[in-house]
Amino acid sequence: METLTQTPLHTGWRPETTATEVATGVDLTDRVVIVTGGASGLGLETTKVLAAAGATVVVATRDTEKARGAVTHIPRVEVHELDLLKPDSIDGFAEEFLNSKRALSCLILNAGVMATPLFRDEFGNEGQFASNHLGHFRLAVRLWPALEAASQSRIVVLSSRGHMIPGFDLDDLRFEKRPYDKWAAYGQAKTANSLFAVSADRKGKSAGIRAYAVHPGSIVGPLARHLSPDEIASFNALDADGNPIIDPATDRKNFAQGAATTVWCATSPLLEGIGGVYCENCDVAAVDADGGTGVRPYAIDLGLAEKLWTESERLTGLKIS
Repeated sequence: METLTQTPLHTGWRPETTATEVATGVDLTDRVVIVTGGASGLGLETTKVLAAAGATVVVATRDTEKARGAVTHIPRVEVHELDLLKPDSIDGFAEEFLNSKRALSCLILNAGVMATPLFRDEFGNEGQFASNHLGHFRLAVRLWPALEAASQSRIVVLSSRGHMIPGFDLDDLRFEKRPYDKWAAYGQAKTANSLFAVSADRKGKSAGIRAYAVHPGSIVGPLARHLSPDEIASFNALDADGNPIIDPATDRKNFAQGAATTVWCATSPLLEGIGGVYCENCDVAAVDADGGTGVRPYAIDLGLAEKLWTESERLTGLKIS
């Protein structure tokens, strides 16, 4: 197994650091950023902070009416329709952006689903893999010319410690040979997100495109919408009054803290010359083969990342031109 060098930079940021703190002094004037799912939860916090730093933020979302209501008070924010399960929607969004002739400084692949009942896209792909990985893969490949046009650009994809859940099987990505398990499927999708960053960085490096995978923290928000109250309670995530417990030292964060690593990966000069890495707590994470933090070796395995990229090309019918 050949893996990336995951060397923490010892940035000085802490688990309780917020996205606003990370963005202090950052000037994104004239930069364009796309954030999928950028009108709720972590995505909305990311949108607010990057727009406050001067960026034009393009929010890509299924529910445009609801999104416009959420971002109406934020300057320099556009809302466009995007359904990650529908190739025509992804292609249409990408074509509209490419036709605007704007360079894309950062593509933040934030949208996702977690622990859903079994569902499939129109091609039979398992839904969590299709939403979290294949849709974002298609979007990134279609927007590649705009990323290249920025000369120096970044892709930030939200993985999570969910990648530590066993179950990634390149020979059964659709859960056709094994019984469906919603958590194994989530773990498979989050592993795919991390592996995507590895290959995207290798393929984009020469054109100035660098990619990063992010663990934002454990956050009670829209991502948990498919969990029952008992399931949420089993994670010890709520206090006696039913409110989320915020304790960054144990990885339980609010949205401002959870979006910090995304914003750090999107903007930090410390990452110049570094890419393909998995990050948490506003730093490059250490490799941990069996602990509760860091990144598992298989999630940054170069060979596995290339195999997944090739399979994703086959499943989507798309390659970087």
